[in-house]
Amino acid sequence: MMTAMTRTHLLLFLLFACSFMMSLFFKPYPLSWLVKILPIFVLLHFSWQNSAAPKERAHKLFMAGLVCSAFGDFFLDYDRVNWFILGLGAFLVAHLFYIFSLKPLVTTAIVNKRLPIIALYGVYGVGVFSLIYAGLGELFIPVLLYMTILLLMGVATLLSQKANTWLIIGGLSFILSDSLIGFNQFYHQIPYASVWIMTSYYFAQFSLVNGMFRRESNLA
Repeated sequence: MMTAMTRTHLLLFLLFACSFMMSLFFKPYPLSWLVKILPIFVLLHFSWQNSAAPKERAHKLFMAGLVCSAFGDFFLDYDRVNWFILGLGAFLVAHLFYIFSLKPLVTTAIVNKRLPIIALYGVYGVGVFSLIYAGLGELFIPVLLYMTILLLMGVATLLSQKANTWLIIGGLSFILSDSLIGFNQFYHQIPYASVWIMTSYYFAQFSLVNGMFRRESNLA
């Protein structure tokens, strides 16, 4: 059975996501962190309603990842300077939950078939880190660890038995969003960076939810 995002959830998600992105031009303002996490709450509500009953372990793990993402959004928006490491940690744990929710993995034959794509993920990660590492300072180890887990999450969307187009797009979009954060914060400022970061971030979470709650894989 395939579960599609309901029209109500989709409209609410788009409304809240667009509202926050438009509000970026007026920051700072009170409770901006709350506006930021509203789209994630919509995705969490949809996930809760569409989980298997009784809720299967993979869905519980995935929803835990969404909750950790909401905490990460709060930390990074409330005090990005002093709480950056908390936000990084929250999203690292979120990706671990996502990875565990994507188990079990595919057969060895399919893994071998997708090795070139996995290699591209690795090359991209090394390329990004080689650009930003000089600006990391004391964040060198935390960011390296985070990037490793992030890339593993992206690879897991390829190798999961649940793998489908939405999941893979979600993994790619998350990698893109966090790459933009790294470039903007540690290498070179990007014009309208927040808009591009949040657009790719919200799309990543939306895609992961859409992919997780499709009951069948559509990839060979």
